[in-house]
Amino acid sequence: MQGKIIKGIAGFYYVYVPGGTVYECKAKGIFRKDKIKPLVGDNVEIGITHEKDREGNIMKILPRRSELIRPAVANIDQALLIFAMTKPEPNYNLLDRFLVMMRQQGLECILCFNKQDLADQKRREQIQSVYEKSGCQILFVSAVRQEGIGLLEKVLCGKTTAVAGPSGVGKSSLVNCLQKDRQMETGEISDRIARGKHTTRHSELIAVSDDTYIMDTPGFSALSLFDMEKEQLQGYYPEFQEYGAGCRFTPCAHIHEPVCGVKQALESGSISRVRYDNYVAFYEELREKEKRKY
Repeated sequence: MQGKIIKGIAGFYYVYVPGGTVYECKAKGIFRKDKIKPLVGDNVEIGITHEKDREGNIMKILPRRSELIRPAVANIDQALLIFAMTKPEPNYNLLDRFLVMMRQQGLECILCFNKQDLADQKRREQIQSVYEKSGCQILFVSAVRQEGIGLLEKVLCGKTTAVAGPSGVGKSSLVNCLQKDRQMETGEISDRIARGKHTTRHSELIAVSDDTYIMDTPGFSALSLFDMEKEQLQGYYPEFQEYGAGCRFTPCAHIHEPVCGVKQALESGSISRVRYDNYVAFYEELREKEKRKY
């Protein structure tokens, strides 16, 4: 029988199989011998030991399409970052850190701004202007009014998506909207993983349908900077690429150099000032980090 690991706690792995059943499994000793650790998101083959009690063993880990380091999870297709349009105001520095971190791990990102029922058209246009050239799809939704949920479901359909966002933005409400037709199944899943309710929070996959999963990551308020050289940072800003040909120097950091195509685009309004200022702040952080190494 094949399924997907949706949670792992204290040596137990909870495997969701199509149809909504969850089995509590242990990993075979061969994995420890080969120094392979099952991860949330792994597609696995299991052998049933007690059907009535929904217990079994993980017999085989199927090939991984991808593996994230932070958080440690396998087979994630994309990332959904949820912020509020207002109440609280979006923290663009945090948002851009997340985008760089996810892109470092090869994931496409979708930006989802909740609470559009509390914001006006001016705020929507302002957010759109900041991220329209970031290479991300941008969604505006309202969990309270169920606005934009259909489009969000379409974006998530058939994929495994990491969902993250700071507290107070309505992330839980949106996740509940996505689960509205699966209350029986999610209730059963909660029962199967009851032993984990009082432990430190772990990454957990939620089955929206048999081929669609969302990973509710622990809330974050800060992200440490990335393991990269400062010169690599600009590669994570897609909007810079088309203007690099206008730089006198190669390579160009797009900060202090004269005759810089990116800075010219910034002055003309073709590049977002918010995005550029965050780039400069991250660049300086990486530069200071390099100094401390030596």
